[in-house]
Order: sequence, then structure tokens, then C-alpha cells
Amino acid sequence: MVGSVPPAVCPAAAAILTVPLPRRPLDPDGPDAPADLIRGWYENELGWPTVPGEPVRLLVGERFDVLDVPAEAGLAALRRLAPDSPVALWGDRMRLLVAAGGAEEVPGILRWLEWGALPLDLTAIGAGELVEAPLPPSGESPGEDAGEGPCRGQGRGAGPHRPGPVQGAAVWLRPPVAGREAEASLPTMSALGGVGGAPDLVRLVDTLATHCHRVRLRRASAQPLAFS
Repeated sequence: MVGSVPPAVCPAAAAILTVPLPRRPLDPDGPDAPADLIRGWYENELGWPTVPGEPVRLLVGERFDVLDVPAEAGLAALRRLAPDSPVALWGDRMRLLVAAGGAEEVPGILRWLEWGALPLDLTAIGAGELVEAPLPPSGESPGEDAGEGPCRGQGRGAGPHRPGPVQGAAVWLRPPVAGREAEASLPTMSALGGVGGAPDLVRLVDTLATHCHRVRLRRASAQPLAFS
């Protein structure tokens, strides 16, 4: 199944990624938002467990698990998610939320798909682990065409009237919505062959593995040759 690597979806994606704008943080000062404000939003509005200390961190494994991949690979996999599946950006990394218990399925899925022997930059974060809480979104609208992938959104980068993501902070690309059960939109193993609206975890992992592999090969080919 691994075989040769097909060409990228579009030439521009290999050169410059245009990341759809995340929502801006609740506090105008961004990374200096009070921890209790952030913690209150997660615990009171979403019902997501956090742990004491700063920065605010979310407890993984109760409401969701997390797949951590290069942002380029994550952007290519957005089509495998439901429109309201929460997705976060942290620097050049993307974190996609999947159903609780999904992280422990990932190694077996990769072996079944014949990706297990390759060094993929794909990390599954599961029960008992912690992730930094992205800054809560404001009431501003999220970036347009968030689910279009890196090619269709070209030219929508930060501009004079569209400030970019907060530097050095995790931010929501597709934020969870208070009052909605995010779990119903998360990729899960049970979606395979089912009739529900949840995305299929196997297809998502296969897409992520494919694009993680492409990213790794592209980076390797860009490295200068070393001569002794």
C-alpha cells in the first residue's frame, strides 16, 4: 500500500501553506489571558476537564483523544472530518480531536494499513495525557474556507485587516461550540460501516499517514547532501 509517493495535490501546497485563520482569543492581550478565564470557558462552557497550573492544560481521554501532526498534513486531512470537528493549531503543528479511545487504536490501524514500518511524524495522545488548552475564541467568525484544504484557500493569508494567529500560542482553527456535544462529530472506529454522522477514524489516519509521509520525503529531499 505504501508504494511510490504520488505527486502533491497542488504545486502551491508544497511551497507555501496558506493556513485558514483561527479565531482570535477571548482576551485582547492574547497569550496574557488570565488562566481562570481560559479554565472557566473549558470547564463551565464545554464541560471539558482541566488540570491545575499554568498554562491551562486539558485532560485527554475523557471527552476526546488527540492526533498531533505537521500542519501541512493536517490541512490535507480536514476533508475527512465533520465540519464541526474541533481542530487546533500550535505553531507548525495541528491537533485533531478524535473520539476517546481512538489513540490506542492508531498503532494497530497503521500496521493494518501497512504504514507501521515507516517513521511518520504522527503522534496519538490518549488517556491520562495532557495538552495545552488553545486560547478560547472570541465572537469573531472563523476563517473562511476552513475545510477547503491548502489549495482552494490560496490568497487568504494574513493581511492588513486580517491579523494572523497569536504567536507562540495554541489557537483554534475549528473551535468547539458551547452547548453542542463535540463527541458526536469526532472520528471513531465505530463509524466504519455505520450509518451515523461521525467520521471514520481509519480513513482519517490513512490520510494523515499519507501526507505525513509526503511531508517527510519533501523535507528530506530539501536537505543538502553531506560529503565527508
